[in-house]
Amino acid sequence: MVGKVAVILLIGVLAWCYQSIRPLPQNLCGSPGGPPVTAPRIKLRDGRHLAYKEHGVPIESAKHRIIYIHAFSSSRHDAVVITQLSPEVIEELGLYVLAIDKPGYGESDPDPNRTTKSLALDVEEVADKLGLGPRFYVAGHSMGGQAIWGILKYIPHRLAGATLLCPVVNYWWPGFPANLSKAAYYQQLPQDQWALRVAHYAPWLLYWWNTQKLFPASAVIARRLEIFSPQDKQILLKIARRQDLMSMAMQQGIHESLNREMIVGFGSWEFDPMDLQNPFPNNEGSVHLWQGDEDGIVPTILQQYIAKKLPWIKYHELPGAGHMFPYADGMAEAIIKTLLLGEQ
Repeated sequence: MVGKVAVILLIGVLAWCYQSIRPLPQNLCGSPGGPPVTAPRIKLRDGRHLAYKEHGVPIESAKHRIIYIHAFSSSRHDAVVITQLSPEVIEELGLYVLAIDKPGYGESDPDPNRTTKSLALDVEEVADKLGLGPRFYVAGHSMGGQAIWGILKYIPHRLAGATLLCPVVNYWWPGFPANLSKAAYYQQLPQDQWALRVAHYAPWLLYWWNTQKLFPASAVIARRLEIFSPQDKQILLKIARRQDLMSMAMQQGIHESLNREMIVGFGSWEFDPMDLQNPFPNNEGSVHLWQGDEDGIVPTILQQYIAKKLPWIKYHELPGAGHMFPYADGMAEAIIKTLLLGEQ
């Protein structure tokens, strides 16, 4: 009798564990009961749809065309490289920006097979189908900046230039000296250390980790104020990011947006960014990496190391700046003009 009860209890515990770690069904855009499709979308090679938003001057009259990749828990609406620019600067530069929803975000279909390469190919396909031409610029903030490494690896021949804004680093990239990556890793809050361990070593457990209430989950997801610098806190008060837009970014569920982003971003990559070659050996374009020296989310010491390993990257370190510096007054104009015109 005791043995039967033990077996029943074990089965119950296993069933509970299975349900806890199993992500909820996706609330796909356009599906019965799902969010409506309101954005223009491109049908990709594998049947997925990628949503986008066009900013700036019409593509036909544009002098410069940029594809923007948004940050963690963000969407196509938050293209900081142009939303912070004045109409006069946009017209002066003849600037067209195509902002996409990454797979699983906003109104883009999830991609359960997403990798650094697949997103780069998505960018190339969208550029071709919307007629951006043989070469275009790319820019990305935070996790969107990290995605630029895949673009530099897989489609460098399509680029006119690139800008990485405080791109998130992967502490398991083999190019980092072990002592340096370890020191940077332990600069994070303990709860973020654990969240990244789960994403890297046990991605199948990440849904449970980011939804359970037993331990503190990711401070980045929770947007805890202690991870932000004094400048960041002032910027966050100023820009007052709309809650409805943030909710819309994850409206199809957190697993194929936030969780998938973490799994790809902190998993085992098929290449090391520090092995990349200069995509512009004849100075026909340039790559820029911008970093605030008070960034509490991305360790500055690792960006400095990347810049030393890849001297062809133009590194811009901003004193007193945090992770949200692209929203500071005048920064978007400085970033764009540096990329397009070489000004600083």
